[in-house]
Amino acid sequence: MATKSPATPDKSANNPAQPSPAIPKRDDGDTTVLERVPQKTKPPQMYQVVMLNDDYTPMEFVVFVIQEFFKKDRETATQIMLKIHLDGKGVCGVFSKDIAASKVDQVAGAAKEHGHPLQCQAEPIDE
Repeated sequence: MATKSPATPDKSANNPAQPSPAIPKRDDGDTTVLERVPQKTKPPQMYQVVMLNDDYTPMEFVVFVIQEFFKKDRETATQIMLKIHLDGKGVCGVFSKDIAASKVDQVAGAAKEHGHPLQCQAEPIDE
């Protein structure tokens, strides 16, 4: 017969996730603390859509294109057309890169469809 009672098993030896009560926690100074730094994003680069003057495209067609694709009223479209005619080029609108490229393509497509050599381009705006 056994005269000794069975020993209770040590819980910390079976569970390594829990520290042993006999060993104190120490910080050796090698801990790194990461701080979240807020990032400031810049607004997207903007582009101006510029229409170029030529000697063959009718003024009325230029006014139509400005009204149709740049959503300007007739008076504003006429003013932009006159600027294009007198200065050689005029700004029709300012957009993000993708939208400016789409506007240039729309103008080129309409000009080709109607048989006019109207030119349009997108230029980055210096900030």
